[in-house]
Parts: sequence; C-alpha cells; structure tokens
Amino acid sequence: MDHLTALKVFRQAVELGSFAEASRRLGLSPAAISKNISELESHLAARLLNRTTRRMSLTEAGSLYYAQVVRILDDLDEADRSLGPLQHMPSGTLRVSAPMTLTLMCLSAAIPGFLDRHPDLSLDLRMEDRRVDIVKEGYDLAIRGSDNIEDSSLIARKLMTLPHVVCGAPSYFERFGTPETPEDLRRHNAIKFTLSSHVDDWDFRRADRSVRVAVTGRYRVSSSLAVRDALRAGFGLSLVPRLYIREDLEQGRLRTVLDDWSAVETSIYAVYPSRRHVDAKLRAFLDFLVEELGEG
Repeated sequence: MDHLTALKVFRQAVELGSFAEASRRLGLSPAAISKNISELESHLAARLLNRTTRRMSLTEAGSLYYAQVVRILDDLDEADRSLGPLQHMPSGTLRVSAPMTLTLMCLSAAIPGFLDRHPDLSLDLRMEDRRVDIVKEGYDLAIRGSDNIEDSSLIARKLMTLPHVVCGAPSYFERFGTPETPEDLRRHNAIKFTLSSHVDDWDFRRADRSVRVAVTGRYRVSSSLAVRDALRAGFGLSLVPRLYIREDLEQGRLRTVLDDWSAVETSIYAVYPSRRHVDAKLRAFLDFLVEELGEG
C-alpha cells in the first residue's frame, strides 16, 4: 500500500461521497479506489466507512481519522507550497565555501552587487583554504582549485584555469642569481604553499620535454597571500598563479623567470551536491560565478 495515496483516496471518497467521483477526480480506476480504502482499513484494523451500493457514511473511527488526515494532507500541501519561492526566485540563505585569495581578488568586490540584484537572498560566505565536506557541513556550494573532486557524486562545473609562474623580487635575484633552467631551482629558497598539490615538486614542460624538480625552502605556509608577502620581501621565489601577482608584475615588485617553460595550471571548479532539483538561489550564484570567473 502506498500510504500517502491511500490517505488521499480516503479523503476524496469522504468529501465527494462516492468512490466513482473519487475515481474521476484522482484519475484512478474504481477498483483502485476500493483497494486503497480496504488496504487502509486493514492497516488500521478498523472500519472507516460504511458503504452499500447506494450510499456511504463514516464510522465513528472513520470520522476521527478523517479529521486527522485532512490536517496532515493540508500541512503537506502547505509545506510543498512553501518551497515555491525557493525554486523560482533566489531567496533564503546560501552557504558557500571559497578559497580566500581567489575570493578577495576576483569575487568579493562584486558580491554586494549580486546581493542587490536578489534582495530576498542572504549569503553566508566562508573564506577558507581548507577542503570542506560539502554535504556533512551543510554547504550549498564550494569553490575548489583542483582537478581531483573527491566524491564522484558531487557535481563540478569548471569556471577558469590559473596558469602558474615562477617569480621572485628583483632584490632576491640580485642576491642569489636568476635560475636559467628548472634544475637550477634546486639551489634556491622555495616559498611553499602547503595546500597545493605541488608543494615539494614543481613540474615544467617545454616542447616534448618534461622536468620535475624537487625544491627546498625554509618557509612553508597555507596562505597564498602570505606567499605573496614573502615574495615581495625578497625572501625567496615561488610557483604561484599569475593572477595573484599580476599587479606586482605590472608595478615591478616581482618578476617572473623560466618564462620559456610552462608550469602547472590549476582548474577552478564550482562544486555542489546534486544536479537534480537545483534551486533558484544556487542557479543564481552559479550564473554569478560564470560571469565573474568564466573564461567564455
């Protein structure tokens, strides 16, 4: 027995006063109407309806049960209707996890405008470089810099690619020399971003040649902004996304080396739990991310 269907059949039969009318209203056969009522009575071990070929009436148990069924079904309808605005207009609270540096450089200035466009929507944005468990921690979406999505049930939408470059301050290269080949990096002080997938080994390509270099250094840190500060101070060199140091390069605070080699790239994804029943607030934020980060 489909319990919910049986409750709806019982209600319609009572309110319409006829199995035949209930059959027409619900699009079920008369036999299905009778079967649902009989199975419901067997489940409850109580007769709900007195019925003959000419008339039908509620028993005392049926009258008590009918009042409860009406309340339950009305509450379910109200619960269904309450989700309507969420499905059609961005509203409610959207919880997002995003890496700090990318957010500060590419998104945070545009977020007030996004929220202005959707006055019924609230955003709970957690800027953190750790990898959150989206489902367990209750996030609607996470922005990830990785090609390895740990849970195959998650949906990953690619937003952009971040090419990396080796760079340092002019003062550093004046003191310690400029690396001419990837192998020269072994003699330099590498500032390491510990949340990267290439913390200790940096990969380079040129034509048909690939090189992996094990780098060493005295400073390991879990913030891209801290890496940038150390670079500006002339403490060492590092392998970083060009986007994060674009202004430093333009203003001469930093400069790149090994420009004739290609380094790693990081793909940026919007990751969310399911493609099914994506509500309006999530769709709106995905559109916003594509607008701000998308590569076209």
